[in-house]
Amino acid sequence: MTGTKTFMAKPGEVEQKWWLVDATDKVVGRLASDIATILMGKHRATYTPHVDTGDYVIVINAEKVVFSGNKWSDKRYTWYTGHTGLRSETAAKRLQRHPDRILREAVRRMLPKNNLARKMLGKLKIYAGTEHQHQAQQPELVELAIK
Repeated sequence: MTGTKTFMAKPGEVEQKWWLVDATDKVVGRLASDIATILMGKHRATYTPHVDTGDYVIVINAEKVVFSGNKWSDKRYTWYTGHTGLRSETAAKRLQRHPDRILREAVRRMLPKNNLARKMLGKLKIYAGTEHQHQAQQPELVELAIK
């Protein structure tokens, strides 16, 4: 019995597009979920789990994202410095210091935990302001996190 074969993409076979996302007044988790879907390539019919079939994503206005509830004061980011002790800071403090890291961490945690995810995260470009240096790639504006 012969049937249709399942399509499996090969590395370098899928043409990758560039998308531009404006993060102004978008909820962090919902926006990160949509961005992670595009980076993994799950928005395409040619999605293959073991091949990077995702697209590039440029995010502008990352300092204008919002959290729901009291997360600006309650949510804490912690990291280990390699020396004695654990560092931590609130989401509001992180927004002042590194506004791009809030969204980058949210997206990173929604990707698979493997080497391919690190390659996918390299295709995410986040900028605090409205300016970016990828005009030559002619990114298409896409509206995400509309829920």
